[in-house]
Amino acid sequence: MAEDTTPAARHFPWVTLILGGIVFMILIGLGTWQVERLQWKQDLLATIAARTHAEPLSLNEVELQYGRTGDVDYTPVTATGEFMHDAERHFFATWQGASGYYVYTPLRLETGRVVFVNRGFVPFDQKDPKTRQQGQVSGPQTITGLARNPLPGKPSMMVPDNDPDKNIFYWKDLRAMAILSDLDVDRGVLPFLIDADARPNPGGLPRGGVTMINLPNSHLQYAITWYGLAAALAGVMGVMLYRRRAV
Repeated sequence: MAEDTTPAARHFPWVTLILGGIVFMILIGLGTWQVERLQWKQDLLATIAARTHAEPLSLNEVELQYGRTGDVDYTPVTATGEFMHDAERHFFATWQGASGYYVYTPLRLETGRVVFVNRGFVPFDQKDPKTRQQGQVSGPQTITGLARNPLPGKPSMMVPDNDPDKNIFYWKDLRAMAILSDLDVDRGVLPFLIDADARPNPGGLPRGGVTMINLPNSHLQYAITWYGLAAALAGVMGVMLYRRRAV
């Protein structure tokens, strides 16, 4: 059979068609990924809702739960101990539109072990504990809040490295905070953290209750966007091929 050497055959946009197909598959993949993320987010929100409305557990119960599952995120907990204010660590954060820090303070328990407590937010210019001495409460304190899982590592390359020398953390590295506080990170520090509730501290600082519970869930919109772009691309490619056939 003789090779088709007509202008239409010679100039068929194979490269455009192949590139369009690749982009189409990428868009479909992104849409499917967002659908999977949507299911994950819905399950997470359901778990958060169920846990945050439960009665607080004792610290021992939460520790047992962590040992079994490695997951205690958003589990209500109560703990009693004395704050080690000289070892508080500062996590850079924004809260209600203001820049500042979350204050993570070791709470020494009766057993001698320690759990880090996020006592809440302080404004940027009140990082120094001397500017909020009323809130540096002494003696036994009973804390109620939400247990939080530690992070296994730096969340992403976009997050700055922690600066222990300046006592500024950009991600919650429990091990580094414990070492900086001269604590026995392997045996003396509980493997999770506590976000204190909104109960006011003397002097008003730190401001507790900073845990984000109502997480954004825009995965459905993202999925529709990616699938819509894929459909639009398929339409454009289809029109292009139809017009070539009509020539």
